[in-house]
Amino acid sequence: MTIETATTAARTTPAATLHWSGVDTPDGRFTAVFDDAGIVFASGWTDDPDYLRVLIAPPLRTDEITEVDGGDVIAAVDAYYAGDLAAPSQIPVRQTSGPFLTAAWAALREVPAGKPVTYTRLAELAGNAAAVRGAASCCARNAAALFVPCHRVVRTDGTLGGFRYGLDVKRSLLGREAAAAA
Repeated sequence: MTIETATTAARTTPAATLHWSGVDTPDGRFTAVFDDAGIVFASGWTDDPDYLRVLIAPPLRTDEITEVDGGDVIAAVDAYYAGDLAAPSQIPVRQTSGPFLTAAWAALREVPAGKPVTYTRLAELAGNAAAVRGAASCCARNAAALFVPCHRVVRTDGTLGGFRYGLDVKRSLLGREAAAAA
């Protein structure tokens, strides 16, 4: 997995080429933006790759993205929906931000399917128990949905909180994962 901090040299170097591919899922069309090496830069339940492109941190963004076969990236999405809930965690991700968000994104990739955590717990896992708002920001700024599973974070009272792709999708993902974990 690649998660970068604001101090890395790669922060100012975008990928030479970014591509996109999509697949139909039970939760709607899923699209991913990735580089030649299959590293995911952005993804989510949309059929609009340009929507995803603008979610990528400006230093990493390219002006154009081209449609290609999704290879391992789309295969991981298909595998997830076929029951291999860990498949997306095997795909590298490239996002860039400061140290806390970077740590929080890395921590999210370790949250197992079927065992959602609270924003408070995510802050603890990211190394700063007092940064509960930062944990919420981590989820809101996550460009690589499913590959960085921000849907696995809930409020302290167990309610869902927000999700860029809607609460119906979040509820569906959590339900699928809970059923598989049971």
